Amino acid sequence: MPSLKDLRNSIASVRNMRKITSAMKMVAASKLRRAQEQAQVAQPYAQRMAGILSRLAANYVASENSPKLLAGTGKDHVHLLVVVTSDRGLAGGFNANSVRAARGLIRQLLADGKEVKLLTVGRKAKDLLRRDQASRLGHTFEGIGSKRVTFAEAENVANTIVQMYEAGEFDVCTIVYNRFKSVISQIPTSTQLIPFALPEGVTKADSHEVRPVYEFEPSEDEILAALLPRNFAIQIFGALLDSAAGEQAARMTAMDNASRNAEDLTKKLTLRYNRARQAAITKELIEIVSGAEAL
Repeated sequence: MPSLKDLRNSIASVRNMRKITSAMKMVAASKLRRAQEQAQVAQPYAQRMAGILSRLAANYVASENSPKLLAGTGKDHVHLLVVVTSDRGLAGGFNANSVRAARGLIRQLLADGKEVKLLTVGRKAKDLLRRDQASRLGHTFEGIGSKRVTFAEAENVANTIVQMYEAGEFDVCTIVYNRFKSVISQIPTSTQLIPFALPEGVTKADSHEVRPVYEFEPSEDEILAALLPRNFAIQIFGALLDSAAGEQAARMTAMDNASRNAEDLTKKLTLRYNRARQAAITKELIEIVSGAEAL
């Protein structure tokens, strides 16, 4: 049975831990607000860009000069998975959920006879996937969004992936990240980025369907060649913003739960301490009374 001194030390340690988790909760709440605002500001541009490309792609007739980001390589064998997590832990199941979704997609692709390569954004993705997917790990990016996520960082990731694509290192690129839904809900999401995929509900125009007629200046291929890499970087940027907001939300929730658990543990330890102290006092009184009667 622990002594009174041990119980006092345990109570002090738990109280100090609660101060730390409470402070981390407040910091995460402040960062979450800024991350949410940044994500909301970026959404309209990304949605308009995706809408324009969707309309163009739906009416586009592929040719030999078609941009590869839209037309693809003509193959579907090598898949690149971009797995996005945070650099730090103490965020509950945030990182584990993203990596679990990536592992599920890897198993599915391997079962279909595909080859899989991995590119990680965030130290946790590299550390967790290195245990069983070390042979598939390639480029890794760390330190992104240490203060706030910038478009330059997203563009750097996008340029690396595009260079790999142009070098023929993969055929299909899919990003796996936690989509921010609310403070208590971050949804593991996988989205195909290369080749450009039409959104749900949008289909290619057929010969009998009346669609808007667009006039292009310069040519359609030149416009798409300029817009597609830009849109690709914007989609990466949006995923990083979502992940950053989800990380802070998950950390805030985890630290709130830790603070509550520390408070409950403090109450239990205090109760044990009071009982032990009462028992010690009672024992001393019994010894004093017994000694007095012996005299």
